[in-house]
Amino acid sequence: MSNLNELSQLLKEIEDQLADCMKCGMCQAVCPVFTETGDEGDVARGKIFLLERLGDQLLHDAKGAKKRIEKCLLCGTCGANCPSGVKIIEIFLKARAALTTYVGLSPVKQIIFRGMLKHPKRFTGLVDLASKFQGLGISKANIDQGTCCSKMMSGLIGDRHFKPLAKKPLHKICPELDTAPGKSGIKVAFYPGCVVDKMNPEIGEAALKVFAHHGVGVFMPANQACCGIPALASGDKQTFENLLDHNISRFSNAEFDYIITPCATCSSTIKEIWPMMAGGQDSKHYPAIKMLSEKTMDISQFLVDVLKVTPVQGGGKAAKQVTYHDPCHLGKSLGVYSQPRTLVQANPDCELVEMNEADYCCGNGGSFNLQNYDLSCEIGMRKRNNIVATGADIVATSCPACMMQMTDMLSQNNDTIRVKHVIELYADSME
Repeated sequence: MSNLNELSQLLKEIEDQLADCMKCGMCQAVCPVFTETGDEGDVARGKIFLLERLGDQLLHDAKGAKKRIEKCLLCGTCGANCPSGVKIIEIFLKARAALTTYVGLSPVKQIIFRGMLKHPKRFTGLVDLASKFQGLGISKANIDQGTCCSKMMSGLIGDRHFKPLAKKPLHKICPELDTAPGKSGIKVAFYPGCVVDKMNPEIGEAALKVFAHHGVGVFMPANQACCGIPALASGDKQTFENLLDHNISRFSNAEFDYIITPCATCSSTIKEIWPMMAGGQDSKHYPAIKMLSEKTMDISQFLVDVLKVTPVQGGGKAAKQVTYHDPCHLGKSLGVYSQPRTLVQANPDCELVEMNEADYCCGNGGSFNLQNYDLSCEIGMRKRNNIVATGADIVATSCPACMMQMTDMLSQNNDTIRVKHVIELYADSME
């Protein structure tokens, strides 16, 4: 009965929001998926048309509707360009939750989300174990990019090139932290996110180095959980809410001025999606969610807007040319564009070289990349070509997921351009 009540509530919320769409087609002009497929059903307008008949779809082809709604990057480009201000991402997330409530999760996703991700200690332990044995099923793909591939798992992951799991994840390098404010007088809660913790701990270490340099106190509790967006994007609202509850218990009772993340997706999830999907003001956790949302900032935004980091002035020719890719969840969702570029320019060894279509989606989209890898690669190649055209030595960004996608595309094309997080470049300037 609770599932039926939840489904009814979600359908009502979706119905109330669909009326705002004028079917003008502006979303068609900017959608990365539609650009590649030319299929009206792949664009926001087409999906909204389908959702207007969702009740009928649930009865006649619920699985087909679910597949169509999930063929979306959730990049937010449509919403950012919508003249009517339709809350498209909110509609799509609620639609995915409604369809999953009705159809159910696939067995594989049940294992991943409810068997592992929902339980942070279990998930971390399994990933730690996997890192010890990962060498058995992978081989080196590109030495310059440090990537691997896996013929054994190609049926599941395709021919992608990927960075292996970290030999020593961030939670083992620094299990937890609680330091007092220094010269800045500011204390932050640090939320590194799953990919930084388990695959790119060097990003987390760079962030901690920068905080120490600026005299910023850090609260980093042990046993943090995923922000929940992978589960929610697959319609698993139950796992999302469990992860939300867990993170609230980790952070809500501590004293800090800001919650800082080096992951664009985590930033936008905590700041926008947590309060959007957590049940509104009737939720028992609403005050804590509202507080965390209001305090959340991307790390580059914090350093530039709060600590007043500025570009280095003058000097000769820089040693490295750096181009910057705008993650969709940072630029289109949160409006953070200039701050990451300022961090690049704050390193005297780096010269910023803008690429064409810097804010065009890289094509990752989390689970979209897993379910639609060939299409993801087509979108990713457009980004790769724009990167290479700059002649840059490094492509920097602010999202670990974007880093994975760009690394894959560059590696498969034998490009030597390195992929870095902007906080790594800024931290390098302190040596």
